[in-house]
Amino acid sequence: MAMFNAFNVSASGLTAQRLRMDILSENVANATTTRTSDGTPYRRQNVVFEEKNQSPFQAVFNNSLGNPKFVGNGVKVTQIIEDYETEMPMVYDPSHPDADENGYVTYPNVNIITEMTDLIDATRAYEANVTAFNASKSMALKGLEIGK
Repeated sequence: MAMFNAFNVSASGLTAQRLRMDILSENVANATTTRTSDGTPYRRQNVVFEEKNQSPFQAVFNNSLGNPKFVGNGVKVTQIIEDYETEMPMVYDPSHPDADENGYVTYPNVNIITEMTDLIDATRAYEANVTAFNASKSMALKGLEIGK
């Protein structure tokens, strides 16, 4: 049972980090988008993670195994939120079609350096989950070879 739980934890981390990389890539792609479908500049998005909860059955099962403080159910994405804390830069460009009456254009609050740093972080976390998954797989295979 614990072996499959290790696979599930790693798989949930892989899925969450892949979604995070997708959102970060979307931020980079829209770094200069001054008008979205609703007429406003693109706003940076962030992914919010949360630990997966145990079901009541899992809690009872783990208690019966003598492991009441069992932790490690993986991670899930709870929401994708827009960043309203970072200011939107205003650039003077009176020839731009989205310029206001004073000639300023509001650009997205996407900082390419921050996004690329976060993308590297997400890539490393994804790689760590792949390594953990492969280690669990290797242990399971070695366990099957015991009977030989």
